[in-house]
Amino acid sequence: MIAKISSGKETAGLIRYLFDTKKAKDHTDPHLIASWDGFAPDPGRSEDADATRRLLVADLDLHVKQARRLGRAPERHVWQCSIRATPEDRILSDEEWADIARRVVSATGIAPDGDPDGCRWVAVRHSPDHIHIAATKVRADLRTARHWNDYLTADRELAAIEKEYGLFQVVRGDRTAAKRPTRAEQEKARRAGQKKTARERLRTTVRTALAAASSMEEFVDLLRHLDGVLVEIVYFPSGDVRGYKVALDDEADGPIWYSGSKLAPDLSLPRIQERLANIEPQPADRPDRRRPNHWHQATAATERIPHHLDQENDQASQAHLAAFGEALDALPLLVPQTLHPQLREAATAFERATRSRIRAEHHHARALRGAVRGMLREPVPRAGAALAMFLDAAILVVIAAARWHQLRHHDQQVAAAQQTLLHLQAAYEQATAAPLAALAQRRPPQQTVDRHIRQIRRAVPDHAEQVIEDAAFDALTATLAAAEAAGHDPGQLLIQAANQRALDDARRPARVLTWRIQRLSERPAPSARARAAQARSGAQHPVPPDHTAAAAPAPLPSSARRR
Repeated sequence: MIAKISSGKETAGLIRYLFDTKKAKDHTDPHLIASWDGFAPDPGRSEDADATRRLLVADLDLHVKQARRLGRAPERHVWQCSIRATPEDRILSDEEWADIARRVVSATGIAPDGDPDGCRWVAVRHSPDHIHIAATKVRADLRTARHWNDYLTADRELAAIEKEYGLFQVVRGDRTAAKRPTRAEQEKARRAGQKKTARERLRTTVRTALAAASSMEEFVDLLRHLDGVLVEIVYFPSGDVRGYKVALDDEADGPIWYSGSKLAPDLSLPRIQERLANIEPQPADRPDRRRPNHWHQATAATERIPHHLDQENDQASQAHLAAFGEALDALPLLVPQTLHPQLREAATAFERATRSRIRAEHHHARALRGAVRGMLREPVPRAGAALAMFLDAAILVVIAAARWHQLRHHDQQVAAAQQTLLHLQAAYEQATAAPLAALAQRRPPQQTVDRHIRQIRRAVPDHAEQVIEDAAFDALTATLAAAEAAGHDPGQLLIQAANQRALDDARRPARVLTWRIQRLSERPAPSARARAAQARSGAQHPVPPDHTAAAAPAPLPSSARRR
């Protein structure tokens, strides 16, 4: 159920609208279902509807007129709450809607249960799927009703009603989402031929610039060098920076400025400064030091996020989700043009999953932030394997994020993560085609392939046939052969790769194993003594099932579960 609350100045106008059957086509049978005392006159069931309507207005306005004579009546004395059931809900009876109305006016403070001085109100039903509650805000003791945060209290009460009545449970937010564009903004964008409003376009632009910046000065400089974006820094009288605001310079009526906090809660100046202060500085290049591979660093940091989400430190988990969101914001700057649409949609969707009431402690995610900035400052690897490995790890993060939010009843964030997963999987399909084809061309001799098949049967017996029949099997055998040539034990790598996360929900397990083994084989190969110790340890302590398998959220759609 969804509630919409508003206020007004005229009781008569609202009652006239609620009982109108001529102009309002959906008003099929308007009638009272409940009132403050159970005896209010009902224009919908009266032979003289006009006279009864005037009588009802007079009764509702009684305390308002008394308070007005004392100069204590509020200017906007009318309170209206419309409550609508979802299309999936059954048709409720008048008695059920009456009970819902009483609970809502009690929860919001309009007419608390057991309070004889509560406000006067009526509930009108003129359509099967919704009701309207009309009330005047002056109580019988002539005080104004205390109904602060009435939308939140009504929403909480409706959530309880949904469970008790067995109705569809609406996804509810926690007031951390970015402000939605207004109807006027949407109409203006439509007239200009834009799919998104100026606020939404600026939000995406600012988040992308923030993902690429390492300091506040660099962030502002990046924005100023973007075509079509205007930036203005706001200062205190003391000369200190107070904030910033941005606008698009292609607006027909002149630029409309938005402060960072108006774009999204986490784009205000203090929040940006906090995030930028917790970026791990990249070491300066030295001739005697091997240059770090930032793609591998980012992938390694991303792989660790599901483990962090399993810990009890929610502030650290929130920081890792925020940092991962920045990585998604940066990806469109680094990948081929063909992948931009899906990755931009993924970043936009996951933005909602990066915010909750839990305050992030950003210093926990410095490694990923630093690696992402490093990726933006070096040439993009020509081979698509680096991107494929990152996306493979990113998919696991999104699944774990959905589960993390689900356990904390963050409904909107769960929905956002599930939507992100669909876009990431589409990008993953595109990104992996070329590198897998290149690997398949390096398939080892059949004798080596047969040996790898035996290793696969031992390492993943439940999925062996599915792996062998996978179209990416040739790429997997090439990867195992390359790892073996580098001094790794292919059988041990297979076990480690399978235990990173269960393969039960993988449609293409050979492809998943290929990227995991590539990442594992990039580590230095263990010495002969270390391999012998690993073998003894494995014999004495069999590797347990991977604990991160529980990171997958239960209600993901079937199309989203398959990779």
